[in-house]
Amino acid sequence: MSTPSLSALPIRRLTPRDLRACADLSEDRGWPREEHKWGLLLSAGTGYGIDDPDGPGLIGAYVVTQYGAPQRPGLAAIGMVLVAERYARRGIGRRMMQHAVEEAATTPLTLHATPNGRPLYEQLGFKAIGRAEMLRGRLEPRGPLPGIATRPATAEDLTAILRLDTEVFGQDRMHVITRLPAFTDQLRVAEADGAIIGYAGAWPNMETHVVGPLIARDTETAKALIASLGAATDRPLRTDIDVRHEELLAWAKESGLQSVAFNAVMAYGTPELPGDWTRRFAPLTVAAG
Repeated sequence: MSTPSLSALPIRRLTPRDLRACADLSEDRGWPREEHKWGLLLSAGTGYGIDDPDGPGLIGAYVVTQYGAPQRPGLAAIGMVLVAERYARRGIGRRMMQHAVEEAATTPLTLHATPNGRPLYEQLGFKAIGRAEMLRGRLEPRGPLPGIATRPATAEDLTAILRLDTEVFGQDRMHVITRLPAFTDQLRVAEADGAIIGYAGAWPNMETHVVGPLIARDTETAKALIASLGAATDRPLRTDIDVRHEELLAWAKESGLQSVAFNAVMAYGTPELPGDWTRRFAPLTVAAG
């Protein structure tokens, strides 16, 4: 039975109490439930959803994570754009994305688009500005590892991590980074001459550990951080690496990770992302930029 007025269904803000409904929606579309990730996104970002008119649950959802000054963000990332299977191809995804663009006003937007989602985003004015390659597998580095010292991060490192992250990401994302000690299973830093030159986290997602964010002075530092994270887990690793980092991608594949998919990095309202891409190797999650 068709629902007569889908366009009239309100889009409301979600709260952490909606976590289970969001996970149910993920499962409905054949995605993993990813409750751990949903929990972070709904607390550090703002979720939006459309309630099912026929009962409990959601028929659509997405999350926006803003960066920069709270009252005047410099960038917002859109992620987890989902529509229930029974409501697919009925304009709900387009309506939610139009709502996201309108709510953002003058704030530049970014997102990672699958090949299936990209045409809709292009129709709404998003431009492809890059690509990320998803890798997955058990890390087994061959040959000597970079001679760069890494260690577990401590509370005393947080100020230096935040300073480095803002410099490289190009916007303040303190509200996300300060959640990493609780969100990740591992949070490590790389040091040289007593200074932190990179950091990376590994957080649980279903049967894998996702490596991200990955910020590093150079490729050798990124390798050292990934290797140290991989050595401390029995799970396969997963990460999404900017394709411009060709040397790191080649090393990761030689070390046992396999290419799973490519996503387009897209932007609206800006020709490029802020910050220094040469030191930004992988996002915390593609859903949050």
